[in-house]
Formats: sequence, C-alpha cells, structure tokens
Amino acid sequence: MRKRLGDLSPAERKVARVLLAGYPAAVFETVATIAERASVSAPTVLRCASRLGFKGFPDLQAALRSELDARTASPISLYESSGSSEHSTPERPEGASDPRLGAALSLVRQAMSQTFDEVAPHEFNDAVNLLSDPRRRVHVAGGRFTHLLAQYLGLHLTQFRDQVHFLPDRDVERASFLTQLARRDVTVVFDYRRYEADKTVMAEMARERGGKVIVFTDPWLSPAAAHADVVLTTQVTSDSPYDSLAPALALVESLVAAVLDRIGDEGHERMKVSESVAKRTGLI
Repeated sequence: MRKRLGDLSPAERKVARVLLAGYPAAVFETVATIAERASVSAPTVLRCASRLGFKGFPDLQAALRSELDARTASPISLYESSGSSEHSTPERPEGASDPRLGAALSLVRQAMSQTFDEVAPHEFNDAVNLLSDPRRRVHVAGGRFTHLLAQYLGLHLTQFRDQVHFLPDRDVERASFLTQLARRDVTVVFDYRRYEADKTVMAEMARERGGKVIVFTDPWLSPAAAHADVVLTTQVTSDSPYDSLAPALALVESLVAAVLDRIGDEGHERMKVSESVAKRTGLI
C-alpha cells in the first residue's frame, strides 16, 4: 500500500492513509466507516482497493487476514502447515548431491535475492548515514534469536566507531539503558515474528526522545516499524519450521561494509588502534 500511494488519486490516498494509520484494525471496518474517516465517498474506498490490485474490498480484507495469520505464525504452526506454499520446496538444482541440501540452497538463494531486490536504496543509505555519524550514539537490541544479529552488528561497529551500546540482559540495567535514550541516539532493533512487545516500546521511547530508529524485520513488519525512521525487511523463507535469518545476516554484513566505507580513514585508524590494544593485552 505504501509503495502504491503515488499511483492513487488524492481521494484514494486519503483512504490508504486511514487504513495505514489504523493498521490492521481499520481494514476490518465497514466501507461506510472508512469513507467517513477519510472524508470521501464509499465508491472511492472501493476504487482504492481496486487500484491497489484487489478484486474488491472483501478481497483486501481476506489478504489482510492471511497476512495476520503469517505474522503470528509459530514454529509449531509452520511445522504443521509445512506443506503450504510458504514453505514449499523449490526444484532441486541440477547436480546437487543431496536433495535436502539442494532444496535448502535454492530457498536461500531465492530469499537472499528477493531480500536485496526489495531493500529500498534510500532506506539503506539512510541507515548508513545514521550509523556512520560520529556524533550519534548507537544502541542495538534483538530478541530471542535475533539478539545474535544485534550483537553481530554491534561488535563490528565497535571495531571502527565509538559509542556502541548493547541492550543489557538484566532488568535493572535494561531500565537504566532505556532511560539514557536521547535525541542524538540511533536505536537499532531486530524484531521478527513472533514479535516482542518490549522492542516496540523501545522503538517508541527512542522516537519520543527525539532519536532515530532503525528496524530490521520480516515482510509482515514488526509493530516496532511504526516508530522507525528506517525499516529494512528481509525474507525468512526456509526449509524448516524456523524462519531463516541468513538473508538478515547478509544484509547486516552489507550494512557494516557500507558504514565502514563511509567512515573512511577515521574508521581505519580506529581499527588499527583496536588491533594494537588487543595484541598488547593478549586478546589475539
């Protein structure tokens, strides 16, 4: 819907904005209620749905129901529906030695390609600009599994820039961490289905303090994305009930390379100093 806003008429854009502002509940309102909120006619609501590629408004609602089911999917539900299209097995590459390895490779290739094709260049560049700004502190946070991605990003950034902080594990330290969010900070949140409420609160608090927020999430969008300045979505398709984080890791590595390139000589010098300290203290 966001991508198609430019294709809509001014009246239809009003409808789309009402739906986006009240996502997801607004889509399940009656056509008359949506029209009233957007200050347009009921036929305009129907035309908006058609312009977005749906057969009608009920078709749009059905698509949203399917999307919400996907957003709340768990490994158990994905396992039980492993025969569905979301986890269907693609054709095995010719010459693959093992059917399972071949199928997994195809899925990873497809997910990687789709992820990089769908990342908006301006979003990626905005993330690079924010993370390479030496005036800004960087805070990184992830969830049950994605804390690994948060640490991976943060540990790389610490090699060539100052003021990189990780969300603490203990409650008291975490509360202190959140109280320090400020206007010049960049908060990077990783939140994939099933989404964690504290990540949304963290993004919301960061925005309330005037800071910038970068959210890594899946195609169904974490609620934290509503508070983000930059949203980087990655595909999660895999050959198991568990979502794949391989495309997200690849995007993180691309982001790290771009940030280092943007920082330039200063980052290189910081890396040399860090290496020297590590050698002197016997860490390497």
